[in-house]
Amino acid sequence: MVNTNFLKGEAALGVEKWNYFVKNSQHCTPFQTPEFFKIFNSIPGFTAEVFAVVKNDEIKSLCVVTFQKEKGIKGFFSRRAIIYGGPVFSEGSNQEATILLSRINQYLKGKVIYSEIRNLNDYTAFHPVFNGMGWKLEPHLNFLFNCNHESDIWGKFNNNRKRQINKAIKSGATIKIADKESEIISFYEILRNLYNTKIKKPLMPLDFFLNFFKSPSCKFLLVVFEEKVIGGIMCPIIEGKFIYEWYICGLDDAYKDLSPSVMATFAAIDYGKKHSYQMFDFMGAGKPNEDYGVRDFKSKFGGELVNHGRYLIILNKPLYKLGISALNVLKKLKK
Repeated sequence: MVNTNFLKGEAALGVEKWNYFVKNSQHCTPFQTPEFFKIFNSIPGFTAEVFAVVKNDEIKSLCVVTFQKEKGIKGFFSRRAIIYGGPVFSEGSNQEATILLSRINQYLKGKVIYSEIRNLNDYTAFHPVFNGMGWKLEPHLNFLFNCNHESDIWGKFNNNRKRQINKAIKSGATIKIADKESEIISFYEILRNLYNTKIKKPLMPLDFFLNFFKSPSCKFLLVVFEEKVIGGIMCPIIEGKFIYEWYICGLDDAYKDLSPSVMATFAAIDYGKKHSYQMFDFMGAGKPNEDYGVRDFKSKFGGELVNHGRYLIILNKPLYKLGISALNVLKKLKK
């Protein structure tokens, strides 16, 4: 007799079974692991929930959903659920995937205005399931860099990237793995200034970065010059498999000859190569029909351009439209 159950919460799933399922799945990412779930829930003002469908005591589909909103008046218009990496499905588990998405939709109604799945894997086989549950696929690009033992990473970089890296190393820039909280704070200060002056989007609080620093599932690779942190990259990892670029920054204007942001990206790719990882994931390169300077920057490293897209579901259309208008007005006022 087939017994299928929908489960919610860490206690119902069991960490060991959950971890095994994610790390042995075709949709494996660090953002669907118990470790990520635990860290996200440890940050004041942020929460995460985990859902799964279990068939005959075996997990068939699973999803960690994070709940976020901005501070102050923007909070009312920005209530959202973000699913990093995408749900984890067993091969051929369309029925269990349908149950999972249906129950998540029910749970989200009334709690958030919209939800977005930021795909880091190819979900083509499950597109009819997403579509049937009301999730719209929107194009979104990404670069994947093969950094296994057989690949020549240096040969993939364009000539300008090679020149920048060589010049930075000759000029005294070094790479190190962060081992002190003070280094994470220095990294965060550079990142916060970047978000305030150029990116102009909300940034996670310092606690978020400090908590990930304490986790074995994340590496902070720093660019250092004369004992000062001048750039770095925050890299969630699946040990021995994948390394990801989540946050990156550098004092590029102040240290032009050292190209800190280039060196930070190189550091992550080089780390992946030296530690026998299969892939470095750039975690996004924008929409294909929009100019995006970051995509141009990332393209010079020679990774494979893919379009796994993002799934979006709007749960409160009037507030969604109002929220976009309100956030655009607030953004203009900031300029």
